[in-house]
Amino acid sequence: MAIQKTEKIWHNGRLINWDDATVHVMSHVIHYGSSVFEGIRCYDPPAGPAIFRAHEHIQRLLDSAKVYRMDVPFNREELVKAMLETVGHNGVWPCYVRPVILRGYGDAGVSALTNPIEIYIVNYPWGKYLGHETDACDVCISSWTRLAPNTLPAMAKAGANYMNSQLIKMEAMANGYIEGIALDVNGFVSEGSGENLFVVHRDRLITAPLGNSVLPGITRDSILQIARDMNIPIVEQMIPREMLYIADEAFFTGTAAEVTPIRTVDKIKVGKGTVGPITKALQKEFYAIVRGEKADRYGWLTAVPVRTKQPVTV
Repeated sequence: MAIQKTEKIWHNGRLINWDDATVHVMSHVIHYGSSVFEGIRCYDPPAGPAIFRAHEHIQRLLDSAKVYRMDVPFNREELVKAMLETVGHNGVWPCYVRPVILRGYGDAGVSALTNPIEIYIVNYPWGKYLGHETDACDVCISSWTRLAPNTLPAMAKAGANYMNSQLIKMEAMANGYIEGIALDVNGFVSEGSGENLFVVHRDRLITAPLGNSVLPGITRDSILQIARDMNIPIVEQMIPREMLYIADEAFFTGTAAEVTPIRTVDKIKVGKGTVGPITKALQKEFYAIVRGEKADRYGWLTAVPVRTKQPVTV
């Protein structure tokens, strides 16, 4: 999906022109993947544009930076305000918001402690990632394993981690699937290339614990909150591969995927091969909240002060 250019990008405390947001080819991030980032949606409820779980996303960004010893000169509230400023100034919503913290131009070599920390926040229009919400998708088990513990930290959302995700995604697409599911180093289900995974088995909602090389997803947490309120039994446990084949339902969650049902795994139907009742109920409630059709009872939406809305082409 091509990126639609917007007017401004936030950089280290000020808005700059889109075309001026550049990095040097010798920047540390280009050679060593030294970045952490977030993907965040800004929705378009009737009351006006609102960023979904802005504070939680920025806290995870700062946590990721801390893991990689990046000293960030802005706190959570300042970065949330910067996101609001960027979206509000550009007047583009609904949209995707991408804050990224990276190591810039300075010393060469693996050690990056003296390289400058650069922070950018970008927003741009972006539609559905894995198809329309009523569509279920066909996925496969990847031959690529998710990151092993104590190698690259799975709880940090780092650019380098997504080289593993690229292998998973490209292999799946080359074989005719829309997405791949990775197992962890012990052969248990981990997650998709860029999504958390849930299965429903005998009326229980099951998801892998963070110890299975799982990113602590913000949408994952949101679905768990909704499920608790709907009195759906929840189990966080290690999931054997074959559970995906005998599950009654399965779905992905994530900022890009939102709540995406899974129809088949390795060409084996999940349940009846349709969107199941628990998936449908969770999906319906999630979208009703983020679209402003129901009250924001969890305080998930942060309103964006805006100028004038600009055309969106996706």
